This record gives sequence, C-alpha cells and structure tokens, in this order.
Amino acid sequence: MLYVVVALRIISVMALILLLTLKTGRRKIGELPVYDFLTILVIGSVIGADISEPEIPHLPVLFSVIVMVALQYFVSNILIHHKKIAGKLTFGPTVIIQNGQFLRENMERLKYPLEHVLMALREQGIFDLNEVEYAIVEGSGNISVLKKAQFLPLTPSDMKIGTASKGLSIPLIMEGQVYDRNLCQLKKDRNWLASQLKPMGIDDFKEVFYADVNTEGQLYVSKVVQTQDFTSLFPLE
Repeated sequence: MLYVVVALRIISVMALILLLTLKTGRRKIGELPVYDFLTILVIGSVIGADISEPEIPHLPVLFSVIVMVALQYFVSNILIHHKKIAGKLTFGPTVIIQNGQFLRENMERLKYPLEHVLMALREQGIFDLNEVEYAIVEGSGNISVLKKAQFLPLTPSDMKIGTASKGLSIPLIMEGQVYDRNLCQLKKDRNWLASQLKPMGIDDFKEVFYADVNTEGQLYVSKVVQTQDFTSLFPLE
C-alpha cells in the first residue's frame, strides 16, 4: 500500500508540474532568471520530501507548489513590465569585452574569471582574441560574441547575390505512415509518391522511416534499417 501511495503522489505532482509549466511558459534551464531558478530548487526540495516521506500530508504539498508557481508567475510579470525592478532582481546583459579590450571591473562585478571567458570563447570556435569586438555575458550566464568585421564570414548579401526563401520541408511519410493531407497540399497522391520511391528500390511505404519534400521539389528519404553493431569500428584495443 505504501508503494501505491508513493506512485500516486508522483503521478499527481508530475501532472500538476506539467500543467503549471505549460501555463507559465517553456524555457531551458540555462535561460532561466535567478528567481525562476531558485523557485525550481525550492519546488524540487518540497516535492522530494513529499515523495520520500509518505506520512507528510499530500494536499498541503500540492498547495505549496501552486503558491510557489503562482508567485513565480507574478514576479515574472513584474520583471517584464518594470525594468528598474528587473535590473535589481536579475542579471542583465553585461559587456566584458569592448572594442577588443577586457572590461575588468565588469568581470569582477559578475565574479566572472578570465579562465571562464577564455573557455567560453573557445567553445564558440574563437581561439584568437584579436577576432573579438564585443563579448557580452547574458542573464543566463552564456557569453554572446560579436567578431570584428574582417573576421566575419561572407554572406550572400555581402557578395550582392540574390537568394530565395528556403521554406519548410513537408513530411510525407513518418515511420511508414503516409501523410495524405500533405500530399493533397502539394496536389500529389500516393501514386506519385510510389513512383518517386520505386527508383530507390522501395516498393512499400512501410519500408520508409521518414520522407519529406522541400520547396524545390527535392525528395529526402530515409529507409527503415535494421540496427547494426558498430562496435567493431571502434576497437577498444
């Protein structure tokens, strides 16, 4: 009976957290403001105690979670509409490299060591500090970098080359299931699709794991393949 109670608690708490998360928005952990991150830590502690200690009343725990999420939602709205308050309660973007020079005072204020900055730059493929014009520590703790103009890659716009919109590829088959609605959107049918697959040696839609068509009419097809053992390609000795 004890295990049934614990299982029911886990199900109810996870369902509540999922519902509240969908209502309050979706962001990656690394993008959460400080207050949101602290809220997650506290909620995790409360839920952990509730699951590990079945004798603790369950409804007060659920109520606590709702109150904390509601408070977090209220604070988030305040931060959105009152920038001065947001500046005090969150870490706003801070420039740490300007015109290629480190701003030591800003780095010390953020407690951001030089080694951390160099590591973050290397992770973005920058091994030469001469390439950096600006570097900014975002509220999430990540570093955004603007390279100097001479180190930026050429774009079609720089070369005055006209480009067309790529658009989105349209799925036609997923795990052997044909999406007839998408075929109709393209003014095609299954006979057309079968004729496109036949030269690839595919006689049955079930043989296709995924297929789509891009805006240029090019078909991409991935067949259903059996799982193979590739360990021999990477011998341990």
